[in-house]
This record gives sequence, structure tokens and C-alpha cells, in this order.
Amino acid sequence: YDKVKKRSHKGVSGRVRLLMEFAIAGVAVSLIVSQSGGMLYLPFVNGPVVDLGWWYVPFGAFVIVSFGNAVNLTDGLDGLATMPVIIASVAFMIIVYMVGNAKYAAYLGIPFYLGAGDLAMLCGAIVGAGLAFLWFNAPPAAVFMGDTGSLALGGTLGAIAVVAHHEFVLAIIGGLFVIEALSVIIQVFWFKRTGKRIFRMAPIHHHFEQLGWSEPTVVIRFWIVAFVLALAGLSTLKLR
Repeated sequence: YDKVKKRSHKGVSGRVRLLMEFAIAGVAVSLIVSQSGGMLYLPFVNGPVVDLGWWYVPFGAFVIVSFGNAVNLTDGLDGLATMPVIIASVAFMIIVYMVGNAKYAAYLGIPFYLGAGDLAMLCGAIVGAGLAFLWFNAPPAAVFMGDTGSLALGGTLGAIAVVAHHEFVLAIIGGLFVIEALSVIIQVFWFKRTGKRIFRMAPIHHHFEQLGWSEPTVVIRFWIVAFVLALAGLSTLKLR
């Protein structure tokens, strides 16, 4: 509307965007809590840790919004965010299938939620779409993900993790996105207080570029990190 009617390219402010994201995520998590409750589970722990009740709504909304923005911050080099999203989607395809199967859930000591297994199809759709997108996003990129794609994909992964009650496992599987977001938070926090930078440039993938790594080197090594973290996250299914 701003572009067409007002001829403005400023877009929505960051504050307004975050408020809208939290509002939408809050409604979504409210629906989830009404169906599956607000039980909190932790990796390596068998069974629920605590019942947050409706306090789970702000917690779940934070997971969805923060992960959406973490993927957005990672999307800075050709193909950098796409493959880790694909890897995380494959990992959660396995997780939601287990969560939606009573026998597997009981055997592994993870929560069981009827119908959660259907999300495996959504994860598969993300994988297929991501691979098709990567074909054209490979360096040099012909198309770009942008905020619309990265926020949507990150928010979707966050929502899937909330439905499966595997939010902390998402932090492991999507650890690359967490590191990218933390690098920005740390950089801004430290610079405002000392006037100095911890990283040469944030997000952290630009830091490694400043150190002399080529763009393909950064991208492929970050893919490897994402794959290793996904394996670590999947190991929590059995190590309980």
C-alpha cells in the first residue's frame, strides 16, 4: 500500500513489524495450547518438566517470532539460509512423525499429540520448495529470498516446533540461526556500551568474510555446521 499509493519505499517499521508478528504468533499459540496444553519439555529429560498453562502462549510466541527473525538475519549470502532451513525441515519431519505416533512417542519418552504427524507433509513441502529455490539461488543467485521468504520459513519452523513441543530441540537443530542472531545482539549491545566491536561485522557470516573466507567457503562450512547440529538435535530423541 505504501509503495503503490504513497510512493514510499520505507515499508513498515521494525517495531510495528515485531508487534504484528507477536500478535499473529500469540493467536496461533493460543489455538495450540487450547488443543495440546502448555507442557514444557526439555532435551535429554524423559517426560514433561513443567506445565506452563497459558503462560506457554508468550513463550511459544517468542519462539516463533525469534526464530523467524533469526532465519531472516542468516539470509545474507547466496544459499546460506536455504540449505540450513532444508536440513532443519528434514530433522523436524522425523520429529513430528514420531510425536504423532503413539507407539514411537511412548518408546522414546517424547510427547504424543494426535495429528502432529501430518506436519511431516508440511516439512516435506518446505524441503521440496527449498531445493527448487536453491537451484536458482546458488551463487551467483538469480532470485533472492528476502524478508518475506526468510521470516515465513523461520516462523513456520518455530510454529512446527511449538506444536511438537520441541522448542529447545529447535534451538539445537537450528543452532546456526541462533548463533547468527546472537552475533547481532552481542555486537549491538557491546558497541552501544563501549563503542567497540567484538566481530569485524555482524551477522557473523560477514565476520568470516572480513577474515578472508570466500563466500562459497562461508556458505558450505555453515551448511556443514547446520548438518552436524541437526544430528545433535535428533540424538535427543533417544538420549532421554
